[in-house]
Amino acid sequence: MKKTTLILSLILTCNLVFSQDSTSKELTLEKSVMAYYQGLYPSGVRGLKWIKGTDNYMQYKNKKYVISDATTGDSIAAWDLDFFKTTFPEMKNLPWISQINASEMVFNQKGKLIVFTYKGENKGKFYSIYTPKGAGNKEFNIKAKAIAYTLDNNLYLATAQDSMQVIYKNDDKNIVTGQAIHRYEFGISKGIFWSPEGSYVAFYQKDETDVADYPLLDMSVTPGKLKSIKYPMAGQKSHYAKVGIYDLQKKNHAFLKIEKGAKDHYLTNLTWGPSEKFIYLAEINRGQNAMDFNQYDVCKVELTKRIFSETSDKWIEPEFAGMFASKDAKSIIWMSEESGFQNLNTVNLRFGMWSKLTRFKFPITKILGMDDKGEFIFFQATGEDARESHVYKVNYKSGEYMKLTTVGGVHRASMSSTGNYIIDSYSNISTPKITQIINANTLKKTILKTSENPLKDYKLGQFSFVDLKSKHGEKLHARIIKPNDFDPTKKYPVLVYVYGGPHAQMVTNSWLGGASLWMHWMANQGYIIFTVDGRGSANRGFDFESQIHRQVGVVEMEDQLTGVEYLKSLNYVDSKRLAVHGWSYGGFMTSSLMLRHPGVFTTGVAGGPVIDWKWYEIMYGERYMDTPEENPEGYKTASVLSYVKNLEGKLLTIHGTVDDVVVMQHNLALLQKSVKEGIQMDFFAYPMHPHNVRGKDRVHLMTKILNYVIENNK
Repeated sequence: MKKTTLILSLILTCNLVFSQDSTSKELTLEKSVMAYYQGLYPSGVRGLKWIKGTDNYMQYKNKKYVISDATTGDSIAAWDLDFFKTTFPEMKNLPWISQINASEMVFNQKGKLIVFTYKGENKGKFYSIYTPKGAGNKEFNIKAKAIAYTLDNNLYLATAQDSMQVIYKNDDKNIVTGQAIHRYEFGISKGIFWSPEGSYVAFYQKDETDVADYPLLDMSVTPGKLKSIKYPMAGQKSHYAKVGIYDLQKKNHAFLKIEKGAKDHYLTNLTWGPSEKFIYLAEINRGQNAMDFNQYDVCKVELTKRIFSETSDKWIEPEFAGMFASKDAKSIIWMSEESGFQNLNTVNLRFGMWSKLTRFKFPITKILGMDDKGEFIFFQATGEDARESHVYKVNYKSGEYMKLTTVGGVHRASMSSTGNYIIDSYSNISTPKITQIINANTLKKTILKTSENPLKDYKLGQFSFVDLKSKHGEKLHARIIKPNDFDPTKKYPVLVYVYGGPHAQMVTNSWLGGASLWMHWMANQGYIIFTVDGRGSANRGFDFESQIHRQVGVVEMEDQLTGVEYLKSLNYVDSKRLAVHGWSYGGFMTSSLMLRHPGVFTTGVAGGPVIDWKWYEIMYGERYMDTPEENPEGYKTASVLSYVKNLEGKLLTIHGTVDDVVVMQHNLALLQKSVKEGIQMDFFAYPMHPHNVRGKDRVHLMTKILNYVIENNK
């Protein structure tokens, strides 16, 4: 009685039940895995985008592009293939338009980028830019009428007159120019940055000379051969970053003069000043607990000012570039977690003083942009419910804000450049997808499309949200899926699906609650499928996420076990038949739960698992664990290898043989330790697959995982 009272006190809510009526169609595992290609995800509006500089938007329907006025909702133009063939008679299919403004559109045609003037004095004219075969990381600037691109590890520029103008070329394969650096951490997704007026190209360069080579086996050739990648492991030598600037008029480049002694610091969140006189960088030390926000003179390539600094006893992780309200702005808009949640701030560039623009107790997750007048900033944030995402705008001067989306769910939006309207596409557990135009001033909504439920004829599991409470009192969001024919008088086995790490959220108020369709298939095999987002996961603020610092796996497992306590309190759960599965960080969690808490789960399947954090990469690993030298006890405690002898039940580990994210050394070391300890484990490899298994082979993967659970969770 006392135990039951304790367990039930963990339950805060159990609501939002969502189930499907019994129908004739059974959801096969293959269909659930290949759902996107099978048409089982809600469809959206094709080709939907704003026309820059206007309140008009474009969409593709009925084999034509239709242009509409957001103010009136009227269609004002339509472009079919014949429209394009007038200028491009060789065109066979309607082109995919990648950019469009009030007079020009951009698309690709026969390997060339075409800039076509469809309106105004030069109507019907166009120019084309060719880039060589193999060109990557292409960044087009319509003002410069040029494309910056990479070929191998070098950086080039293409114009209508010259397809291969060298920006930077070096035969040393260790020097990589124009590509993303720091392994895509800190919000970095590219390595080429055009200045606002197209006068300059800024670019990242990394020197990987001191980074160890890591061998991957290419078995597609005879004999097999090794392909080496650069993989900087925790505590080892890193790559060294630079930022270059190329002057299009002078046709020369120079590198910013980064302070001496900072060569393995992180150069992040590159921001062009609106006048093109300055570049701004958030520079983070190797320990990732101190950041300087620095201003560099573009012409002199010298540091002119340290605008402000931030420090933390855990980590600092800026992920959003700065933004300016106007060409002559004396302040920069900067996102920071300094308040405990990602909020907007204005920072005076002369004195470095901060002014809080938003003071939310929930995180802003994405900046959508600023209107043409520099009056409002548009952004997405979770709102009070961390499982949701909403759209807001805030007045740059007054700080007054407005929530533009009112229906609960996960909203994804784009704003017109004028700031008068947003395109909003959202879903929730009862809404497959609705796409609408929202007047950003009056909140009047115009529905563009209400997507049909593509699963209405299929038997799905019964779904509900559950809120639990951690041992320290934090609310934990969870999701539970029961069989379609659920009978509360029966006892069901459970599969716990776990991720558990930073930058991920499994439970959301979106279509299917954030669950994958294979979970519904598994539920209909007579299983309860359960997931909880514990401490360390995303969108709950810095305090919630940073509890994992220097001790990954500890509080995460504690919260998963809180979930297990809840499951055992349910009369319909067979507490002796619990299984667990996860991938990547979830693989680390799965193997840790099986080995550090033996007997809780009968069966585990760990995909691409981190087994020992000393073999994971520097940028991510050292943020959460520091280096092995700085935190030897933390690394030892977190290492799955320390607990192999504890295995009870069955554990299958899976790895792609050319995984360049979590290298297969992790899994092989686990197998080696199991042999030495005399412990029987199971292992399966996916030859020539990287960190995850995609495409049709994923059907094989999920069949392997779920069959293993069904066969062994007894």
